[in-house]
Formats: sequence, structure tokens, C-alpha cells
Amino acid sequence: MQGKPLTRRQFIERAAAIAGGVVLSPLATHAAPRKLTAVDQITLGRTGIKLSRLGIGCGTNSGRVQASLGQDGFNRLIRYAYDQGITYIDIARGYRTHGMLREAIKGLPREKLFIQTKMGGVPNKAFENIEQYCKDYGVDYIDCLLVHCTVTPDWDERRKRVLDAMEKAKDKKLIRAHGVSCHSLPALKRSVDVDFVDVHLVRINPQGSHMDTPRSDTWNAPSNEANVLPVMEQLARMRDKGRGVIGMKLVGNGDFTDPADRERAMQFVMQSGLTDAVTVGFKNPAEIDETIRRMNNALATVS
Repeated sequence: MQGKPLTRRQFIERAAAIAGGVVLSPLATHAAPRKLTAVDQITLGRTGIKLSRLGIGCGTNSGRVQASLGQDGFNRLIRYAYDQGITYIDIARGYRTHGMLREAIKGLPREKLFIQTKMGGVPNKAFENIEQYCKDYGVDYIDCLLVHCTVTPDWDERRKRVLDAMEKAKDKKLIRAHGVSCHSLPALKRSVDVDFVDVHLVRINPQGSHMDTPRSDTWNAPSNEANVLPVMEQLARMRDKGRGVIGMKLVGNGDFTDPADRERAMQFVMQSGLTDAVTVGFKNPAEIDETIRRMNNALATVS
């Protein structure tokens, strides 16, 4: 989002208002307001890297949902998203779609795509794994590589070998940026203090569904709106540091079957102004169309 950053107090007040369902005035003032859309090419924090505001997630339930489409169906889904202007593709080595991406993006202009992938665990040959990722996707470089699913407050120490490999890969231009995806509040707080992080992938929705919680031993805690504000406070810290911030779990990992819940979540995240982009897992074109429509409507209140 454009405009002067919010102070911490302004942020807290705005977050509380949004959570309560209040439609707020625009976050920024423009001499000539420009209509914002889901498929705008935006800059990811201070990385200088461009991507579409809305990304297509390829890992719903570890990619089972997208992989169940088969290669041809997956290809059509990726191509449909691209034709609508979605250039950001979110994937991971641990997803069942990892080996399907190469064919799905074959023939698309590489320079127009933003491919974000993730590395789980602490592989012995982490750098060689990054080289293999490029081969698996049929690309010369990866736009952003994340340390995947951190939960402990000392994740950067436990996975130092991975961080070192990512730094090396960045130096050799195999990746353009690196960062982390978190699955607990302690890991999330720590991530803001780790200088290594260029990009954060953060779970965010107003219902608190599948959100980061104070416990490091709970993969997916029950939905609780009390989980929301602590996460948003960390998002504000990330913004203060100029980090790239991408939101995920906007539809509660698919739990928001009520359209009103999806609408509430989209309005909340777009009005917060705390994310550069968001990723949503889709299984068909209708879901892509709906999300673009909801995002455009939400952005109309902040443009």
C-alpha cells in the first residue's frame, strides 16, 4: 500500500476498528487517486522485486487440492490465473505440486513471473537442493526462497545451515530474496529481529483461523480472534523495517465456506495496509474470479 506509515498507536486503533467491521477512510492521500486492483504489480518491501498483489497458492492441504486436478488441470489453473494478471505463484518443495510446476509455466515469460518457494527441515546439502529447485521448475533463478514452517523462537540458529545456503544462493543469483514462513507467534516475533529476512509470509485473517499463537508446539490451534492483534503488531514491526510482507490463510485454509467470512477477511486484510501481497489457494477458475472481485471491492475503500 502507498502512503505514510502508520504510527504504532494509529495502527492499534485501526486494527481494532477493522476487526469490529468498521469501514475506514483511505489509508493514504493521493493528489489523483488511482484505483487499486488485485492484479496490480506492486513492489515487495524494500527488495525492489515486483509481483501481482494476489498470488495463486499451490499448497492447499500440502498441495493435495491442486495436485488432485492432475497435470493438465493444474496447467489450466495456472494459465487461467496468469491470464487474469496473477503473476505470483506460491509453492514449496513439500507440496505435492512441486514437480508439476515446470510443465505448468512452460512457455510463460519468466521475467513476468514471481515464483516463491520454500525449504523445510535442515537438509545436509541445502545449497545443492536450491540448485535442484531451479532444475525442477525449469528456471535459472527463484524470486524468493523461504525457510518453511518455523515454530521455535530459535529457528534461525537451528536452521543456520539453511540460512547460510540461501545467502550463498543469493550471492550467486540463484535466488533474488530470502525470508521465512512462520507457524507460531514466538517464531514470528523472532523473525522480525533476524536481519536475514527480506520477506515474511504470515497467516492473517480477522477470525483468527489457523493463526500463529503463543505456543510453539501447536501446529494449528483452534480459531480465536484473540490471536489476531498480536500477529498484526508483528506485521507493523515488519513494515517499520521495510520488509516484504505477504499474507496467507485469508480464507482460513479453506474453512471459510460462508461467503460472508471470505468477504470479512478480504476487507480486513486490504484495509489494514500491512501486507504487500497475499496468496490464496485455488482449485478452479470460479474461485479465482471471486477472489479478484472481492479484493478489488476491498481495495476500492483504500484507493
